[in-house]
Formats: sequence, C-alpha cells, structure tokens
Amino acid sequence: MAGTSSGVVAGLTAAAVGTVGFLAYQASATVPPGLGGRPAASPAPGAPAGKAPRDHRHPTALPNTSGTGERVVYSVDDDRVWLVNERGRVERTFTVRPGTIDPPLGTYWVTSRSKAVTGTDGLPIEHVVRFTTTKDGSAIGFSAITAQRAAAPPDPTVKTGGIRETRPDGDAMWNFATIGVKVIVIR
Repeated sequence: MAGTSSGVVAGLTAAAVGTVGFLAYQASATVPPGLGGRPAASPAPGAPAGKAPRDHRHPTALPNTSGTGERVVYSVDDDRVWLVNERGRVERTFTVRPGTIDPPLGTYWVTSRSKAVTGTDGLPIEHVVRFTTTKDGSAIGFSAITAQRAAAPPDPTVKTGGIRETRPDGDAMWNFATIGVKVIVIR
C-alpha cells in the first residue's frame, strides 16, 4: 500500500508543478516588455516597430502604450515628455529638443542626477537627470541649458545624449524624476 500512496503523491506533485509553471507562463505573457521588474533596453522581438498610437484630436495626450504607475514617458518621434504620477495622471507634458543620439526604445530607471555641469556640447546645463548610457559611454538624459545659446540646434558632428528642456520644464523634471523613477522611451 505504501508504494501506491507514494505514486499518488508523486503524481499530484507533478500536476501541481505543471499547473504553477503554466500559470507563471500565462502571467509573464501579459506583462509588457521591460515592465516585469527588469530593465529592458529595447522592445521584445516581434514588437511592433510603428509609432505608438496617438489620440490625434489631443496631440499632447499620454499615449496608451506608455506603461503604468509613476513614470517619465519620452517619445523620440514627437520630442515630447510626460511626467505621470503614481495614479496614472499626467502632471506635466512638454516638448524637448533631443541631442544627436536617441536612446533605444524600452524601460529604464533614473540612475544619476547632477545639479549643474557642462554638457558634452560645452554648454552649461542644470538639473541633469540621466537614465542610460550608450555602448560607447555617452550618457543619455534630460537637462536644461543655462546659457543664451540654448536656441541653437545641436551640432550634428558632436555625439550628445542630452535631451534638452526649457529651464521651467527642467525644474519640473528635477523635482519629479528622482533616483529610481521609471523612464519609458517610446516612438
């Protein structure tokens, strides 16, 4: 009789392990790339390469595919940023002027901040919020230029990952995007 009950226990254990594995697979299949607690530098293979769906009646509306929870959303196609609080409400949205290097699409976290430094283009900048680095070591992040030359477009021969904001928008980013805040880069 002992052999029969151990066979039943083994069968039930195998069925339980299989069920847990199947449920874990189903749960992981519903989590968008990069939102499962792991950083993602690019979208999953097979992810749509087109522009994120936009509400054309409201061009400043937060795109539906921008994640959940507290986050900074940056659209490389629209050169626009949204600061989204933990309830999913947009606290502020504004346009930016990107550098010559765009970050890959994906999910990041704010990794470092600097109150005031000199940018790779030689201009004084403030409220620097960095969220990734390129393979060649170029930092990518948000910043505001403090010099009068702020209106000039970036020199295309200089590799710069500085995503430039106005000073008021830079103040808002600085107050919102502390270390560890999620940054979602979308088309």
